[in-house]
Order: sequence, then structure tokens, then C-alpha cells
Amino acid sequence: MDLMRLENVGKRFDTISVLDGITMTVDEGQFIAVVGPSGCGKSTLLRIIAGLISPTTGQVLLAGRLLTGVNPETALVFQSFALLPWLTVQANVELGLEARRILVAERRRRAGFYIDKVGLEGYEEAYPRELSGGMRQRVGLARALAVEPKILLMDEPFSALDALTAISLRELVLDLWADPQVPVNACIMVTHIIEEAVELADRVLVLSTHPGRIVKEVEVTLPRPRDKRWPEFNEYVDQIFSLMA
Repeated sequence: MDLMRLENVGKRFDTISVLDGITMTVDEGQFIAVVGPSGCGKSTLLRIIAGLISPTTGQVLLAGRLLTGVNPETALVFQSFALLPWLTVQANVELGLEARRILVAERRRRAGFYIDKVGLEGYEEAYPRELSGGMRQRVGLARALAVEPKILLMDEPFSALDALTAISLRELVLDLWADPQVPVNACIMVTHIIEEAVELADRVLVLSTHPGRIVKEVEVTLPRPRDKRWPEFNEYVDQIFSLMA
């Protein structure tokens, strides 16, 4: 079932064409990765899906209806964590719920639930400055999940982390994706790391550069958890690398 559809979407900033002719579906139960060269419009595409910016051409359909304004069915995990330093972990996670006018008792319940889910139980009253980078991104993930979006968006969520922390966070994302208590129906992640896309995604959209167009959609059929030492894993990596090159 299609949760969302983009039809011939393009985006221009002044005289620069960033995206052109993007047609794609966001299907229920699928994890989608978007890869491509730097500057190909990956993050712009994510922000169009989130409704933070409007396409110059084409249209975005949400459950068959034209999307106008912010997409209420999405939540975004940022590369830079984007936490408010004067708020505690609990208050940062509650922020999106407060904006949606969720009652205080329900805000606290949901925030506590997702703080536990990302492994930060006991850190509710800590401030971002007291946390490591990996812990801050766990807070960002809990904040996004707390609004219980149908579509979770992640913009290079692990690129600011060291290698070992990134491995741990990828495993956490896969655990949450498989968790029946987490009501996310689809996930879209932008990444510049091909191995990361193959490890996590069911579908990998490969964008060209200047402007970004979909070169090919690669369906990854390997069972999870996936091992980078598998020959089949590296065949997917080589295929996507060749498309990007």
C-alpha cells in the first residue's frame, strides 16, 4: 500500500535546478535509502517529503491527497542532532508532542517510553552538554519517534558519529524498525555511505548529480541482519557504486 507518492517532482533555487523528474512511492513496511553524489539534492528531497519546502514542479500525494504545508505523517532525525541545549532529555523529547498540543500526562508517558526504547533510561534529566554524540542522536531519534509518525525521515543520521558509535546506532535503528511497539510504517534515510544503505534498506534510490534524477532503484533482498562479509552484500555495494560513478 502506498503511504505517499511523488510525481515528477522538481526543485529550483533561483536559476539552479536541484531536483528534476522525481517519481517515487513510499510503500508501507519498507525502509528506503537515498544515495548519490554530494550536492545531488538528497536532503532537499527529504525536506520536500517532510513538507518543509515545496516542489517547484510536480506534486506530492499523501494517501492520495495533495500535500500542502508540513507533512503531519513524518518526523525528521537531523544529522546535527538539533537538540535545544537549555532543555533536558525529557523536555527535548517532549518538544514535538508539545507542538502538537498533546496533553501533559500523555507527553510524559510517550517521552518516557521512547527514551527507554533508545536506551537512555536514567538520563531523563540530563542536558545535551552532558551527553556523548551517540547519546544525543539517541535523543533525536526518541524525539522523532515520540510523535509516532507513519514515515520516519533520517538525514545522514550517523555521519557525525565515530565508526563504533555509528555501528551501534544502526543496530538500534534496525531493532526499532522490527519492534511491533514502534508504530512507524516506513522509513526514508539519506546517506552518502553505500554500505550503510545496503545494510539497512529494502530499496535504494540512486540519484544522479546536477540536477538529481533517479538513475535506478535497487531492491535489496538480503535477509536481516546483513553481514558486510557476504559476497552478495558486496555485489549490491559494487552495483550501486557503479551507478553512482
